[in-house]
Amino acid sequence: MQIQREKWVVTDYIKRASILILLAGVASGCAIYATDSWEDLFGPAEPRERIEAADTEAGRVYLDQVQPILEQRCVVCHGCYDSPCQLNLSSPAGIDRGASKDLVYDGARLVAAPPTRLFEDAHSTADWRKKDFYPVLNEHEQTPDANLQASVMHQMLTLKRDNPLPGEALLADTFDLNLDRDQQCPKPGELGDFTARFPLWGMPYALPGLSDAEYQTLRRWLQGGAGMALPVDYDMATRDEVDRWETFLNGDSPKQQLMSRYLFEHWFIAHLYFSDTGDDGFFKLVRSSTPPGQPLQLLPTRRPYDDPGVERVYYRLWRDHSTPLDKTHMPYALEAQRLAWLESLFLEPDYAVTELPSYDPEVAANPFRAFEAIPVESRWQFLLAEGQFTIMNFIKGPVCRGQVALNVIRDRVWVFFAQPGMIAPGQVGAFLSEQQANLRIPVEEGSTTAPVATWLKYAEAHKLYFKSKSAMMNEAFPEGEHLTLDLVWDGEGHNENAALTVFRHFDSASVVKGLVGPEPETAWLIDYSVLERVHYLLVAGFDVFGNVGHQLTTRLYMDFLRMESEFNFLALLPPKARVTQSAMWYQGASDEQHAYLYDHHTLFNQPSGISFTTDDPKLELFDLLKLRLAPVLNRSYDLDQASVPAAHRKALDRLAMVRGSPLSTMPQLVYLNVQSGAGADHYYTILRNNAHSNISSLFMEAKTRLPKNDTLTVVKGFIGSYPSAYWRVWEEDLPALVDQVAALTDESSYRVLMGRYGVRRTAPDFWQHSDKVISAHKAADPVSNALLDYNRLENR
Repeated sequence: MQIQREKWVVTDYIKRASILILLAGVASGCAIYATDSWEDLFGPAEPRERIEAADTEAGRVYLDQVQPILEQRCVVCHGCYDSPCQLNLSSPAGIDRGASKDLVYDGARLVAAPPTRLFEDAHSTADWRKKDFYPVLNEHEQTPDANLQASVMHQMLTLKRDNPLPGEALLADTFDLNLDRDQQCPKPGELGDFTARFPLWGMPYALPGLSDAEYQTLRRWLQGGAGMALPVDYDMATRDEVDRWETFLNGDSPKQQLMSRYLFEHWFIAHLYFSDTGDDGFFKLVRSSTPPGQPLQLLPTRRPYDDPGVERVYYRLWRDHSTPLDKTHMPYALEAQRLAWLESLFLEPDYAVTELPSYDPEVAANPFRAFEAIPVESRWQFLLAEGQFTIMNFIKGPVCRGQVALNVIRDRVWVFFAQPGMIAPGQVGAFLSEQQANLRIPVEEGSTTAPVATWLKYAEAHKLYFKSKSAMMNEAFPEGEHLTLDLVWDGEGHNENAALTVFRHFDSASVVKGLVGPEPETAWLIDYSVLERVHYLLVAGFDVFGNVGHQLTTRLYMDFLRMESEFNFLALLPPKARVTQSAMWYQGASDEQHAYLYDHHTLFNQPSGISFTTDDPKLELFDLLKLRLAPVLNRSYDLDQASVPAAHRKALDRLAMVRGSPLSTMPQLVYLNVQSGAGADHYYTILRNNAHSNISSLFMEAKTRLPKNDTLTVVKGFIGSYPSAYWRVWEEDLPALVDQVAALTDESSYRVLMGRYGVRRTAPDFWQHSDKVISAHKAADPVSNALLDYNRLENR
């Protein structure tokens, strides 16, 4: 009895001491205390209502003081679909949703996972809790003490403040910065163990901590209950535009409904905005069960062409209050002129829609079947007019993440488009209708796919399609007739989308207008059937939550679409040059791949209609294309312009000539800040182009590398969403920087360069430099540019 009493006394003492330690930590404002018994201390947890009106004091504090800190310090790592722990801090809904231990990108998933898209797959914080998302804000009793101690966000910020980064230039190996790193994602009850194991892993992770003023601002906000607000809603001018477009998109006739379904399936991840009103906000086009004028009732499905489960779908414009992140930001202007143009494309032509297509995957996943009634020329002109946006959908979409996903493209490719009408539209439409079965793509199999059987089926279908396409081209271009520069769309003399450059940055990618840099190794000439399949394969049909089979067959089928685009470009060259170039592009490829490529050139045997006069017809063709497209070429990235000082241009031109072994240690994407004595800042992007013998290997890319052929592209301004490194140099030292790049030999020599010119992620003024760069990036194009992402920032 005495022993039991003493045990009870000791236990009670420990409990009381624990509470006193906790309260002492609260009073000091610096101690972190994590426990599994928050409910014992602060009562049961339940989601809290945190949204305040924008014109209240709490609302103004959030919008004016808190949100800017979250954007500049937190969203730069927590704003995309691959945010660590799925913690998306770009909106109040994401902050309230919290975090999850489940990975979005899981390359070993055997069965598709339930989707967890913010705003779509759950409609309340309580619903997210049922999906195993846990809070980063306090959901226990709302007292100042509990709001701090039971907040994962506060504890992680405080952990960084109490354990700042060591003074060394490089982070220790204990920091894991790999793209596919093992994420810890501690829940509230796991913070004690986490802080003991990883005391330096406070937030911002592997970056300097917040300033004292920033920390105190967030601490006061969290202590007061973390109230949040949405910006004041749009004005009457914008409301009128919303009404106008929703009326247009919800016509009752089958013709109007088919058009709207087509537009939705191509705009569903766009950031739509009204360029005529001056409103700087963005909208998403969504499907609703309710018509315009009634509260929106979202109809979320895995894919935009999946069955919505209602008799009539309505297309509505939903205001997206999230902070745009450059990686996912794809602006698309809605204006009166565009609306009239869409009417002329889809409603004025004389064609009949007798019935709407079903949502059966064999129909809905095949745009050549689902939208067969819409004239091909209308669909092609629609895609062409915003060609960069169309390509950007897959470059910036969920599919383009990681090395395996992106080794389907070379590091720099020029992109051209086929001119509408070169083959009679009726003939093209009839041909595509005949080939519907062979134009099917693997995404119709759904999100859980058996890779081998699926791949063999669709590979055979593509082989049959290409054989038929070659026969049609032989008829359309006898003896090279019309197989000339006229086959290449010229943007109608004014549209800059006619010429694009795609950059691969190893595990991310970018697409910009213009023919950037010197002539690349390869180029694409994209026709309608290719671009439509690219969209349905990699955008509309791709499910980031799908299993490994779905992801592999998607990636493998893109090989066919790339080769088809390359073949279209090669068709403009003399037959012998086609074979020679193809062999150069696929050095070291397997015998089966060479046979496949050779069959392409055998099937289409018409000569080029272009008269070549040099021994390098590919280079000559590039020159001819640049001349044809000169009126529409975007030159904003050129160094040869008045806004680039002559001394900068001379040094940077020399930098762009560095190639081969010195580049083996270069980052993929560098933002260079050149400072002048007068206080002016100039910004340039340095892009490393990795050379390959071929890009036909899925997992053995290292074996196809040709590092001696690596090059640099240096441009004015910014390209890319994920900087690998920041460099900063006074303009008088720019030539010395170039010399040092040219003399790079190994990792140690690169570290010397970074020590002199780099702004490392450990730099005391990192955030000041980051703020300056992001401000300049946004100012360069306020509509198209958004927050950068630091998940690929190097530690070197």
